[in-house]
Amino acid sequence: MAVYTLLLFTLVLIIYIVTICGNCLIIILVNYSKILHSPMYFFLSQLSISDIMLITAIAPNILHIVLHERTSVSFSGCMAQFYVYGTIEAFECYLLTVMSYDRYLAICSPLHYVSIMKQSLCIQLVLASWIFSCSISLISTLEICQLEFCGLNVIDYLYCDLNPLLELSCSDTSTVLMESTLLCVPVLIFPFLVIVVSYTYIVLTILKMSSFSGRLKSFSTCSSHLTVVFLFYGTLIATYLIPKERKSGTISKIMSFLYTVFTPFVNPFIYSLRNKEIKDSLKMYINKRIFIQNIW
Repeated sequence: MAVYTLLLFTLVLIIYIVTICGNCLIIILVNYSKILHSPMYFFLSQLSISDIMLITAIAPNILHIVLHERTSVSFSGCMAQFYVYGTIEAFECYLLTVMSYDRYLAICSPLHYVSIMKQSLCIQLVLASWIFSCSISLISTLEICQLEFCGLNVIDYLYCDLNPLLELSCSDTSTVLMESTLLCVPVLIFPFLVIVVSYTYIVLTILKMSSFSGRLKSFSTCSSHLTVVFLFYGTLIATYLIPKERKSGTISKIMSFLYTVFTPFVNPFIYSLRNKEIKDSLKMYINKRIFIQNIW
């Protein structure tokens, strides 16, 4: 095995393991600590679950490709990966939108926050996000299944994505491409607009606060989510909206790697390093584990 291949394999493996451990830790802390029993952290735990699913759908295949240089996958396996990947990406778009609405209520309507953002509503919002995501991804997957594929059927990509699959098809892909573009409206454009509008009202509300400490505290509760939104949508837009003529195959692979592997990797660090409540909960959890071990 070449040194470059070994380093790349080790890097991806470390990122995968750290991502699983980091997101699992957040899920455990949210369920363990009472101070984290709030809608914001409930949605954060759902984001961690989706990040685990996303990187698990992509990273093992990347590791196999790096290790063996070339690998094969059945058509049904490719479609399954495409469906799972598309579902999770759509779910994260909706979940980030729900999280922005949660922050909007908490800062702009604090007196009505508890009465509106109840546990039942939180669960309903998450379930609705999964249902919409599964349905939209199913439409795209079924459309691709109707296409004919011929030739070598070699995907020069890290996983089964829309554009590489359309390039392999011998059929007319204009209809599928148009439908996929239309599906971007409810999946990408509409959620992004809701996030922009929510944060516009949030910023205006924060600027009206007379206390500097109040403004700082309000902004700190949104900064982690806003960072994740910029990272997620930034890489997503760079991958799908920048014309292919301006991107080489290597750049496309790097961009796809960023939002499918790197983004789930950094999300736990963004929320834990910039969140005092999570850091305090982690210290309490570690101290409790140490205390229990000392007893035994």
